[in-house]
Amino acid sequence: MLSPELLRETLDTANLECWERERTATLTRRVASRSHTRNQRFLGTPVRAFAVRLHATGCSLRETQEILQLFGVQRSHQAIFQWEHRVADSIPDPPEAQPKRVAVDETAVKINGEWSWLYAAIDLNTKLILGVDLFGTHGTDPAAAFLHGLSEKHDLSEAVFLVDGFGYQTVLARLGLSGRRDYTDRNLIEKWFQTLKMRIDRFHNSWVGSRSSVRRWCAQFAHYYNRQRPHQSLDNRTPAEEVAN
Repeated sequence: MLSPELLRETLDTANLECWERERTATLTRRVASRSHTRNQRFLGTPVRAFAVRLHATGCSLRETQEILQLFGVQRSHQAIFQWEHRVADSIPDPPEAQPKRVAVDETAVKINGEWSWLYAAIDLNTKLILGVDLFGTHGTDPAAAFLHGLSEKHDLSEAVFLVDGFGYQTVLARLGLSGRRDYTDRNLIEKWFQTLKMRIDRFHNSWVGSRSSVRRWCAQFAHYYNRQRPHQSLDNRTPAEEVAN
């Protein structure tokens, strides 16, 4: 049975320009017939947005294809793959933030049997994912590139970065940013990496695809985490809503 949560939490992609001239039909009254009251507002929601939402929450392309077939929509998993990439290219950056405490870390992932490193930073107060990026190596240079990218998107003038090693402290000094070593308050970023890896099992073994496809998928997941997934610690608001407040 399809989860009501999946139906309620569709991505905000229904009206993106990337869907212009898309020929796929919209969800029909067959959706509403399953539960007229609950699903009535999904009449007209694009199937493609629903498919991208399914894939973002952990379904494989073929699993997403099979779920769409339940609604009478026959599209190939290659078509769904293209939808995902079109949405990923259209996803806006996180809302500009002025974080006070930022946890930053990286985790190793395998892509076609070779190691890459996924960097991420999260605002500990609003739970907003400030940025996520993928590099072929790890160390001071990619860390500096990642943090420099954050400084171009957010106001980091009052931010204190919580890091786990001297390498990051070297980078922070190079960029004129503040930071300190912390092994307790940084738990949130480690939990986020765990959530990411639980949502998609490819990271547990090896992602089959390109580094650019992994980068796009992670950006899409961060968008979902920031704008679609409510947090109990934020009174069931999303991080983006918390920043707006």
